[in-house]
Amino acid sequence: MKNNSGKLIVFSAPSGSGKTTIVKHLLAQEELGIGFSISATSRAIRGQEMDGKDYYFISAADFKKRIANDEFVEWEEVYANNFYGTLKSEVERIWKSGKHVIFDIDVVGGLRIKRKFPDQTLAVFVQPPSIEIMEERLRNRKTDSEEKIVERVAKAERELKFAHDFDTVLVNDNLNLVKKEAYKLVSNFIKKA
Repeated sequence: MKNNSGKLIVFSAPSGSGKTTIVKHLLAQEELGIGFSISATSRAIRGQEMDGKDYYFISAADFKKRIANDEFVEWEEVYANNFYGTLKSEVERIWKSGKHVIFDIDVVGGLRIKRKFPDQTLAVFVQPPSIEIMEERLRNRKTDSEEKIVERVAKAERELKFAHDFDTVLVNDNLNLVKKEAYKLVSNFIKKA
C-alpha cells in the first residue's frame, strides 16, 4: 500500500458504546474532509445493512484467500469463522479522493492500524459509561440474540482493558458532549502537520 499524506482516524469501542453514531456525526461535517472506510466481513447481513455501504460482505473462504494475498491493512477473526478487516484498496480509494480516512473498527484492528501508521493515525477509544448501560443499549437495538449479547458483553469486558493503548478515551455518557469533543479532536489532528 502506498503511503500517503492523508490521515487515519480510528474510532474503536466495544459494541453498544456509540462509536458508530459518533463516526456518522463526524462524516456529516463536510469541512473535516473525511471518508468512511468500509470494512470487509464474513458475517451475515444484519437488519437494513447494505453490501458496499455498511460493509463489504464476503464469504469466509474469500476472506481467507484475500488474507493469503496480503490484501488487508488489518484483519481479525473476531468470533469463530467470523472475520473483519480493512482492505488496502479501501484506504487507497479514500486517499485518492483527497480525503482523510475514518474507521469504525474493533479494538484490536484499531490498534493494528495505529502500530502500522503511528504518525498518521489518531486512535480514539469510545468507552460506555458502564457495562450495564452498554448491555442495555445492545438489548434495545433488538438486532442480536441473547447468546450474541452475552458474547458481546464478555468481549467488551476484555476490550476495555485496551483503552489506555489509544491516544485518547471518550466516555460516552452524554452523546451531544461526546460528539463535540470528537469533532474537536479530529479537527485538531487534521490541522496538525
